[in-house]
Amino acid sequence: MEGDVRESLSDPKAMRALAHPARLAMLTRLGSEGPATATEVAEAAGVTPSAASYHLRMLAKYGFVEDAPPRGDGRERLWKSVGHTLAVETLPDDQPEVRAAKDLLVREFRKAANDEADRALADLDRESPEWRESVMFYRMAIRVNAAELGDLAKKIEALLEPYAPSRRGKDEAPDDARVAEAQINLFPRAERRVPGLPTEDHGAG
Repeated sequence: MEGDVRESLSDPKAMRALAHPARLAMLTRLGSEGPATATEVAEAAGVTPSAASYHLRMLAKYGFVEDAPPRGDGRERLWKSVGHTLAVETLPDDQPEVRAAKDLLVREFRKAANDEADRALADLDRESPEWRESVMFYRMAIRVNAAELGDLAKKIEALLEPYAPSRRGKDEAPDDARVAEAQINLFPRAERRVPGLPTEDHGAG
């Protein structure tokens, strides 16, 4: 199977359209589980089927999803992800409108990722010992220059890509495989602002 096309987002209207919790949830559902109806993605996104239909049309308008081949009697409309790996890259020459849209979308990406991690952590005790032992929540400081950080990002992406559901179908994976999630954040630490020392009088009169 061919690899995903990497698409660096730059259209502010498209990014603002995508920066919606329900739409991100639908896109995640289609990307991990394959084609689905509006009713099926509505359940994943926590919205009504009619609202899901609207959100899917908006995602299709900006090229994130498209019609999928029908199944069964063909009465239900199926949607699928276009299969692009979406990337948001902030560039020095970004116009203010583009930068604002990118910041909004990254914040929504991060919120959705944090919600996913919180659900996994809350449900961890219900997992089998095998799955619990394989889970890792990891944070590490590294000392790199900009070129090394970029190179590291490419290496991590290349390591993970063969396991993406769009690359590795159910018939190609082990029988006990399921959809898991990798969350990677690489960024230079921003300087912490020192708030100053507290006063010693503690409000005493």
